Amino acid sequence: MAVQPEGTPCWADAMFSDVEGAKSFYGDVLGWTFGESSSEYGNYTQAYKDGKAVAAVVPPMPGQEGQSAWCLYFASPDAAATAQKIRDNGGTVVMEPMQVGDFGTMALASEPSGAVFGVWQAGTHEGFEAISVPGAYAWAEVFTREPEKTDAFLPAVFPFSAKQMDAPEAGPEMDFRIFNVGEDTVLGRMKMTDDFPPEVPSYVNVYFAVEDCDAAVAKATERGGILRFGPMSSPFGRFAALSDPQGASFSVIDLSTTEGDMPKLTDVS
Repeated sequence: MAVQPEGTPCWADAMFSDVEGAKSFYGDVLGWTFGESSSEYGNYTQAYKDGKAVAAVVPPMPGQEGQSAWCLYFASPDAAATAQKIRDNGGTVVMEPMQVGDFGTMALASEPSGAVFGVWQAGTHEGFEAISVPGAYAWAEVFTREPEKTDAFLPAVFPFSAKQMDAPEAGPEMDFRIFNVGEDTVLGRMKMTDDFPPEVPSYVNVYFAVEDCDAAVAKATERGGILRFGPMSSPFGRFAALSDPQGASFSVIDLSTTEGDMPKLTDVS
């Protein structure tokens, strides 16, 4: 797979204090197998589906123990230049660009409403080897309480064009926007409503594809995960939002089970 165009989600990883527990959970729910942990790189361990790299898990560095969370990385041809754009447009660089051997260069940042994301300048590691197949990354959305800040930031940092979803049947609270790189839709942005407890910060929600949403939810909850929303059918697929036993939020989606008409999208100038 060639290096992804700038702004395309290209990798996902998560820090877990119990890496073996995470491997067992996601192995069961998403069918992942795992490579050898790389002691040179903090025991970073890649996850595979049918032999293709789809994500990674890693233990926290000393002093970094905190809430487990999935981190989505966006492709960049120049991580240092992207980091500067992030600063210039009201974001925060949480971790300065750092070269990871010959694999590439990574940075961590947060957009102005606080959602954390990664930047990846590919070297030998170009990112996802499979997407939108069961067990692989399928989609992501930025959940934010301050959509106007997020909406200004994202196209200023990445070469995104935007469309606003017009879905009156979803109610006046529904505020959803999509971002494209060229013709490809790569990211969603959802305004957080009062349904979210006030202590939940802005975050990036990562979706993994599954063959059967309901079966994946049953397996996840049986293994100690918590169902947060759904399962629900939509024009995009049948999906559900979950938290794993260590508290990391993620969603699963069966892309083959769709229901309803695609919503209308309006270009945002």
